[in-house]
Amino acid sequence: MKKIYIIMTLFAFGILFNGCSKEVDEYNKPALYWYGKIIESISNGNYDKADDYYSSLQGEHIGSPLLPEATMILAIAHMHNEEYLLTEHFLNEYIKRYANANEIEFAEYLKIKAKYKSLPHPRRDQVFIQDAIKEAESFKRSHPRSMYYPLVDTMLTRLYLGNAYFNESIAGLYERIDKPKSAAYYRDLNPQPWIDWSKVEPAEDPWYREWFEGDGTSSWYAFLIPDTKSVVSRNTVSDENITK
Repeated sequence: MKKIYIIMTLFAFGILFNGCSKEVDEYNKPALYWYGKIIESISNGNYDKADDYYSSLQGEHIGSPLLPEATMILAIAHMHNEEYLLTEHFLNEYIKRYANANEIEFAEYLKIKAKYKSLPHPRRDQVFIQDAIKEAESFKRSHPRSMYYPLVDTMLTRLYLGNAYFNESIAGLYERIDKPKSAAYYRDLNPQPWIDWSKVEPAEDPWYREWFEGDGTSSWYAFLIPDTKSVVSRNTVSDENITK
């Protein structure tokens, strides 16, 4: 019995030692080693591990010519994985540290694309829409002859439409609760006279979201909402707010 106990103890120590040794070996590696590990992890869908290997590459080889490419690869990988905040993080890192003039143009285009793709629900993300609009407008001013200009212009047009639709939805809500001044206030925010609302088809929400969010015109629970100031936005415009 004593021999079995000793064997089991030595076996446990062996496992622990091997595990620790494996971790200890994961440092002071060539830049190409870390780069290969990044690519391998992305290929396996392990993006968190790829980020860890990137930190090792950056920490041990800050001047490596492999860093710019690894940074852009991770930015694009996270975009494909719909992790848009991480995409923006790596693109910012790329622009700040590695990109030349032509590469900055491509990276800024990808940043706008990441913001655009991260906004599937306009009625939830008005601040992000406005940020994306500012970046797209800045891109058009800075790169008027860019090959990405038409793509950015298309995204910007849709962002304008999404932002205007958001304000139009709020205006419609105020009209339903008999707040015409508040409705007019939201319709005057960033007006887009080129939008013909009679030709605009709102995006269709899945039924499980529409139950709780409505379709932008009404909600099944509207009859439960009391017509009191406690449920009205602080931006409500009333007669007492108007200076005579």
